[in-house]
Formats: sequence, C-alpha cells, structure tokens
Amino acid sequence: EVDFWIIPIIQGFVQIEELVVNYSEASDDEKSSPETPQESSCVDDVHPTFLVALISRRSRHRAGMRYKRRGVDKNGNVANYVETEQLIHVHNHTLSFIQTRGSVPVFWSQVGYRYNPRPRLDKSENETVSCFRAHFEEQLKNYKKQVIINLVDQTGREKIIGDAYLKQVLLYNNANLTYVSFDFHEHW
Repeated sequence: EVDFWIIPIIQGFVQIEELVVNYSEASDDEKSSPETPQESSCVDDVHPTFLVALISRRSRHRAGMRYKRRGVDKNGNVANYVETEQLIHVHNHTLSFIQTRGSVPVFWSQVGYRYNPRPRLDKSENETVSCFRAHFEEQLKNYKKQVIINLVDQTGREKIIGDAYLKQVLLYNNANLTYVSFDFHEHW
C-alpha cells in the first residue's frame, strides 16, 4: 500500500518537438519574393507536420563514472547502458527506431586517474562467455535482432578490448546479431 508514495523516475532525457518540413526546391529568397507565384493548396500536403520524440533511458545497473565503470558484470549488465528511442508521428502513422549503447560486454577496466588510462582485460575468454551470452540473450529478447557497431580503436590502446569483443561475438555465433567494426581514426 506504499505505491502511492513511490514516484517512478528515469535517469534520462525526453524531448518532443513539432517539425514542419518544406519540400520546395526554391531558395528562401525565391519563396518570399513577390514575383514568385503562390499556389493555394492544403498546408499539410505542402508542409507536412511531424511530431518527433526522443527518449533516452539510462540503466540503473552498472551506472558510474566514465573510466571507473567498464565492461560487463556477472549478470550480463554492461556499464553505462542507455536505450534511446526516436519516435516520428506523421499522417496518422508512428515510426520508432531504437538504439542502445553501453560498454563492451567483456570483463575489462581502466585503472588510474590520468586521462584515457590503458584498458586491460580482467577475466579470461572462458570466464566471459556466460556473461556475454546473458547480455545478448536479454538484448535479443527485447529487440529480436541487433546490429552491433563496435566503436573502439581497432589499432591503438583499445585493440585488446576490440579483439576480445569480436572473439565473443564469434563464439556466441547468433544469426540475429550483425557485427560491424567502425574505426573513427580511419575515417577522420
């Protein structure tokens, strides 16, 4: 009977905006010119209105400061996990796109207080398998299929983490996961 006193909250972000899209090829100067003929038509056809919502929710499991909370825990929760949903409503249709992000789901850490300390693996490949599996089984239960985009540096000091991640994906061998490695340094 205490539910009345408990307020459900999220750590995250919510923003809802109404957007009007102008499909006209003419420049802003041409559109406002008195010489430009103004067609009379339904405003919604010429300038459709979109309702856009962005909702981000941070997990309460393994939340922490960057460089202090990394990797996966024994239950498959990854550090600093965030689910972001983008909703778009137009012409009585609602579309949703969900993106999740979190720490690489292997046992790793960064020790020290200096900027960008060197990462290290804390447990073996075999010790990591069950926790990695638990993480992605929960992901696939919630989202059915996932594209994993690995953003760690593939050649520098983070290579050890990227290699461990890829190895776990290969060991898990699930057809509902697509793995993509994207190295920012290569595209800089």
